[in-house]
Amino acid sequence: MIKFENLTKTFHGIPAVDNINLSVPPGSVFGFIGPNGAGKTTTIKMMVGVLKPTKGNIFINNMDMLKEATRIKMSLGFIPDRPFLYEKLSGVEFLKFKAGLYGIAANAIDKKIVDLLNIFELTDWADELIESYSHGMKQRLIIASAIMHDPKVIIVDEPMVGLDPSGAKLVKEIFLDRTKKGDTVFMSTHTLSLAQEICGLIAIVDKGRILACGTYEDLKHQTRTEGNLESIFLRLTKGDKDSEGI
Repeated sequence: MIKFENLTKTFHGIPAVDNINLSVPPGSVFGFIGPNGAGKTTTIKMMVGVLKPTKGNIFINNMDMLKEATRIKMSLGFIPDRPFLYEKLSGVEFLKFKAGLYGIAANAIDKKIVDLLNIFELTDWADELIESYSHGMKQRLIIASAIMHDPKVIIVDEPMVGLDPSGAKLVKEIFLDRTKKGDTVFMSTHTLSLAQEICGLIAIVDKGRILACGTYEDLKHQTRTEGNLESIFLRLTKGDKDSEGI
């Protein structure tokens, strides 16, 4: 469960996130989309405890970010758009390091790592230094490390960056499989076709505000648009009256 109450973040008096109220149910892939500068990354930084709200609050997994930030961080899986990797470690060493941070039981770590390396098709590279990995392999390793403690909420910023079609398909399947188990994936992406394909709920944001929120069909109805998500997005953020169905 994710909930925003009057969530606001200002910089020098200018709102980057402007009084957002939002509730994301468990067991869903939630798309958080908007143009550059819409406030998406600022929102995510508040969700993972990097920034504090100027006003309002965030609740994740029934915990209050203002009171239980450390517990929330331990319960999340976070996949940033620009992940940091210790490239002088091997893939196995990096996953063991992350397992230690999450407090995974020592007797469970080895099997967990073997399973993840197999799922993300990294077994053959397990003992190679990360500096030798391709960009797509590094992205798969980051995603593997983010879900190794079985978080109930996964926060993702541009998950498909650098992935080839096979890798992208794998990651989509993993996200959808986790939602079937009741987990929630909160995903920010500029790839609108991806959001339309896998997100059960979508919020379109601009200038720190939510312009529309709901299922893809809800958004079509709200905007009187019969086109795809790109048409809806442009209609709301650009006032594009030439979009299909307008």
